[in-house]
Amino acid sequence: MHRIDAPFSYRRKAPLRRLIGAAALVAAALSLASCGTPGETGSAAVEETDDVVTPGPLGDRSLGSANAPVVVVEYASLTCPYCRNFHEKVFPRLKRTYIDTGKVRYVVREFPIGRSAGNAAIINRCAPASQYFQLYGLFLTHQREWVSQEVRLDAIYGVAKRIGMSRATFDKCLANQSMIDALDEVKQRGRRLGVKGTPTFFVNGQKAQGAVSYDEIKAMIESKGST
Repeated sequence: MHRIDAPFSYRRKAPLRRLIGAAALVAAALSLASCGTPGETGSAAVEETDDVVTPGPLGDRSLGSANAPVVVVEYASLTCPYCRNFHEKVFPRLKRTYIDTGKVRYVVREFPIGRSAGNAAIINRCAPASQYFQLYGLFLTHQREWVSQEVRLDAIYGVAKRIGMSRATFDKCLANQSMIDALDEVKQRGRRLGVKGTPTFFVNGQKAQGAVSYDEIKAMIESKGST
């Protein structure tokens, strides 16, 4: 599990030229050695399950039926290799079996760890809602192209332009203070729910964190009555 954390270090009010210059010079707070612990599941639900499921002011990005009996919420950082591993090796089967069949609604919430992840999260949210998960997947599967110890905005844009985003839109997004503040609140809410690293999952309020396998998340889903 990706545990190295810091305040939303990209939260700033500088003019765009200063914002981009600062972002390019500050090292990302990344540590692969702190990621990927075995999956840990908690038998006790979060005290107020509705607080987990209810969207915040920014709204949620989700897949699946709004009426699904089980809601899975994932807090993820786009720089986390174990989020990538889940996306590539577990999520496709989960989607076929539970999301596409109306049994699960799957929600992704941003919990960026480090400046690179913060910038990517802003850009992902600026994408059209219909392209959110496409860009989310591209950021994860192409981590090696843009994740490094220093922020590389050109490399982040190299991923974003694959969905047709212009550089002007990209730069404007990075200067969108209201978006930055809203994403900060998404992360702070995660902290209040006990999120300490990524990936962290809530299955109808039951918490699981770390390198969760398909069998582990399947068991959690089915324990909530969705088979």
